Amino acid sequence: MSVVLYIFSAVWLVYLWATMRYSVQMFQQNSYRTERYNRWLRSTGEWHSMMNIVAVVAAITFALTDHIAALAVFGLWMMIIAVAEFSIKYKIALVYTMRVKRLMFTRLMLTATGVALTHIFYTEYTLVAMMLLTFDYWTILANLLNRPLEALITRWYYNDAKRRLRAMPHLRIIGITGSFGKTSTKHFLYRVLSEKYNVLMTPGNFNTTLGVVRTIREHLKPHHEVFIVEMGAKQRGDIKEICDLVAPEMGIITSVGEMHLETFGSVENVARTKFELIDALPEGGLGVVNIDSESAYEHIKKRGIKVTTYGIENADADYRAVNIAYSPSETEFEVESKAGKARFATHILGRGNILNILAALAIADKLGVSIEAQRRAVRQIEQIEHRLSMRRNGGITILDDAYNSNPTGARMALEVLSGFVTEGKRYVLTPGFVEMGTKQYDNNREFGRNIAAAKPDGVYVINEVNRKAIVEGLTEGGYPTAQLRCVASFNEAMGELQPRLKSGDVMLYENDLPDSFK
Repeated sequence: MSVVLYIFSAVWLVYLWATMRYSVQMFQQNSYRTERYNRWLRSTGEWHSMMNIVAVVAAITFALTDHIAALAVFGLWMMIIAVAEFSIKYKIALVYTMRVKRLMFTRLMLTATGVALTHIFYTEYTLVAMMLLTFDYWTILANLLNRPLEALITRWYYNDAKRRLRAMPHLRIIGITGSFGKTSTKHFLYRVLSEKYNVLMTPGNFNTTLGVVRTIREHLKPHHEVFIVEMGAKQRGDIKEICDLVAPEMGIITSVGEMHLETFGSVENVARTKFELIDALPEGGLGVVNIDSESAYEHIKKRGIKVTTYGIENADADYRAVNIAYSPSETEFEVESKAGKARFATHILGRGNILNILAALAIADKLGVSIEAQRRAVRQIEQIEHRLSMRRNGGITILDDAYNSNPTGARMALEVLSGFVTEGKRYVLTPGFVEMGTKQYDNNREFGRNIAAAKPDGVYVINEVNRKAIVEGLTEGGYPTAQLRCVASFNEAMGELQPRLKSGDVMLYENDLPDSFK
């Protein structure tokens, strides 16, 4: 019996590691926020949580019967679950940061303590305790216990970043925020300003306070002249917190839209949060705002804010793109401003990206970048991967908008798809939009109608989260049912579509949800 128990314990350790790793991975994907992680636990119906419950029942059965056969079946069940967990390839792997390592260590200590105490005082229920201690909610307790230490570490890093910024008083700092478009605008601005200055920008999605702190501590050097800071927000005060750290001299608001409404509650709260960047600018600072974004425009008029504006559709814009002409190789447009008219050409797709270029040009004018240098930079701007970027694979064209999905951007992407010159077929693959609170269903239904209006030759609705709303919208738009497929994953969609694809076909990837959405 003792040998069987040792084998069982080894299997349990593998099972514990598999389930704990996944739990921490989802906690990381939910931004280490307990309320978001709790919402995820309640809404996803986690498959291995159900397996845990079955395992607890099995443990209780063994405790009551003390039968070795029950223990063997129990161990086999855990091994099957662990192997299944390790075999899954996730879109976003767990990043083993120091915070994650501390969290996992604390959780392991909690588990070891719980098992030891149960074994001492209630030996017959040790197996039950072992299974109960594998539940996801122990990650929340471990995070709660670590919170004071994490706060101390964060404060030290934050103060060190502020000290480094104080040592560079001549550094020009530009903040960029918005519901969408901020990452592309950051890259475009970096390319234009690099014609004259030594520029640093926050890398990747380092758009939180800690991401900015890390950028400053690891990448900011004395030779940098301009620092471009992307600022993300999921609740009120997030932008102000980053501004308190970096004290921007200039700021761009790319849009105000229905993103993260689950935490913001309303578009008005989104606008107030984004405009925390403008509020933080010093006397004489430059604020640049996209007034094609109706909510941003209304906020400006309501508060009487003095900013430089840009747009395509809004004739009141200080920087406006007109006479836009598309060709298979590039997009040409004119920019009207107080300085007159200037003609530009770019290889970047879509009206949304022209808007992002306009924001960069407004800042470039303020910082004295010549019009010749601006033209050269705009022509040489490279596509930003997964943000309406285009690539070709064996004659198949892929329009990849996987990281930039929102109602406005999706309409622009569909516009590009429907206007794409090709003799092949057009396909849309999408799971729709998330984190839109009470507006999520209506926005996805409207998205379905917009897809129908674009008349693609095939539509793949991926995942279950928005399936009903998108299909309803497609039906309302008169889209043929025979051309619609509902699938569980992107891989399943491609598995079905791949054999049908021919040279000249075009696929639009519109959004790609992380693993925390099913």
